[in-house]
Amino acid sequence: MRLHIPLATALCAIFLTLPFGLAAQNTAKQESRRAQLEKEIAQIEKQLKENSRKSSNALNSLSLVRKKVSNRKALVAESDRQIKALDDSIASRGRKAAMLQARLDTFTLYYNRLVHNAYKNRDARVWYMYLLSSESLSQAVNRYSYLRSLSSTMNTQATRIQQARTQLSAEMDSLGVLRANAAMVRESRARDLENLRKEERQGDKLVAELKKDKKRYQSQLNTKKKQVEALNKEIERIIAQAMAEAKKAQKSSGGSSKTASRPIDYKLSGQFESNKGKLPWPADGPVVEKFGRHNHPIYTNIVMPANNGIDIGLSAGDPVLAVFDGEVRKVIVMPGYNKCVLVQHGGYFSFYCKLGDVSVKAGDKVKTGGRIGTVASIGNQTQLHFEVWKETTPQNPESWLRPR
Repeated sequence: MRLHIPLATALCAIFLTLPFGLAAQNTAKQESRRAQLEKEIAQIEKQLKENSRKSSNALNSLSLVRKKVSNRKALVAESDRQIKALDDSIASRGRKAAMLQARLDTFTLYYNRLVHNAYKNRDARVWYMYLLSSESLSQAVNRYSYLRSLSSTMNTQATRIQQARTQLSAEMDSLGVLRANAAMVRESRARDLENLRKEERQGDKLVAELKKDKKRYQSQLNTKKKQVEALNKEIERIIAQAMAEAKKAQKSSGGSSKTASRPIDYKLSGQFESNKGKLPWPADGPVVEKFGRHNHPIYTNIVMPANNGIDIGLSAGDPVLAVFDGEVRKVIVMPGYNKCVLVQHGGYFSFYCKLGDVSVKAGDKVKTGGRIGTVASIGNQTQLHFEVWKETTPQNPESWLRPR
């Protein structure tokens, strides 16, 4: 009797070796994204507590709450993706376990047949008769070879069975871990949904509060608009002046050595530009207001002044760091924005505002990650205002900073 393992079993062994690396990478990315969202939510909650102690205005709190709601929705969506990935992995592992079980059953079936035949013909006289009944010498040699290898074949088959059992046991353990993880993620998602409903009610309450005192908040809005417009004009003026002086110095062979009259460092510009999408964040916090024009969160028919940068929610005293090598061009003070630092990187500029302590002065060289200062609480609001400019054109800072 010759042992034949079906083709399906052989193919099974190939499929069992397929890597699960892609699924593992996706899971790692999802976990990283979840951790970032949860971290930002914790930072926002800390700011909301600080605001409540300072009797902060409702508009600022609403901005924070809406950012938290946005993050919470993203967290729920991330849980949904993670649950789907886990369900897919569970299904895949289930199929793998079934294939292993089929493989084990096949090995066991053939092993039992070997043992049964060996037991049935255990009398040595039967083996002798088996050899002597050969019709030719060639057949006798083949039968002798078969009898001699029978014991080895049985041992090999027994080893295969043990290996298949070990694989199946490991696969069932992995399946159990995946199912436990899926249950944990589902519980986390349920908690996030409950928190989301609470936060949405909190936002609705703040909206109602703002609508009751429209006159007061309209006055605050007008003040903010004036401050934003003044800041935008001042930055545009400083950068336009710096670029004009640099280009003038570029044309002049005998340019002055003063900071304001140095030619543009195009090498530094190229280095800055080559790092688009890879610059480090100037501070560790959630973006509570994005780049561009936005409608007022309550009076939606009112368009807010253009935000030439982003606003990052922080706690008072948090450090603010340079995003790239450069030279401090100006340190100014603006109403509603406190101390502001403008750093030049060749033909690019980075701008850091709403600072308390400033660690640099005009003319200082700064390195990537070097300390610019610390953020301050202004009007019961603690945020870093950060901008990036390409010569006289404002850029969306998030497209320059590395993804979180």
